Amino acid sequence: MAQKATASKGLKLTDILITIVIAAVFGVIYRIWGPVYDMLKPIGLHADQLGYGMWFMAATFAFLVIRKPGVALLAELAAATIEALFGGSWGPATLVYGILQGLGAELIFALFLYRRVNVGVTVLAAIASAVLSLFIDSYYGYIDQLTFWNYCLFIGLRLLGSALIAGVFAYYLASALGRTGVLNLIRPVSKKDYDVLG
Repeated sequence: MAQKATASKGLKLTDILITIVIAAVFGVIYRIWGPVYDMLKPIGLHADQLGYGMWFMAATFAFLVIRKPGVALLAELAAATIEALFGGSWGPATLVYGILQGLGAELIFALFLYRRVNVGVTVLAAIASAVLSLFIDSYYGYIDQLTFWNYCLFIGLRLLGSALIAGVFAYYLASALGRTGVLNLIRPVSKKDYDVLG
């Protein structure tokens, strides 16, 4: 994938529709991912946190496909909504997670002015989503009873899992999709494309 991406400002209807379709797919994946995540819990030592990054992937993947402001937030919120509608484990709180996790990714992409698209930026976006999810977990009291070492392990594994799944995996999945040529149908023609024509 290119180091820098040029994006026209503002979402068009096609951008919104493609983002919603991506979010719908991830909403179903999120719903299915819950039991997979729960299967890691018996391993202990917060091994389940290594799989937590899947819940941030709609934001990073949708941005890698569309590359416009607002896409990460819209995708994560829409995916959370679909997960909740399909009876996700966390009920209405899923929407709060979706908003803040999408906002975390969106802030990182905005920090790079929505132009730099590489694995490092994608990993940072995934980590930002993970950090905001930790604040929500703390607010709901899910992690307030942990000892210091246990808390560090919990945070470290969530950040690692997020970086690997919603960062590295999402980036290379979008890159693979881009190599097929499918994304050329939704991205604007660049100067480089015109130069190739001669």
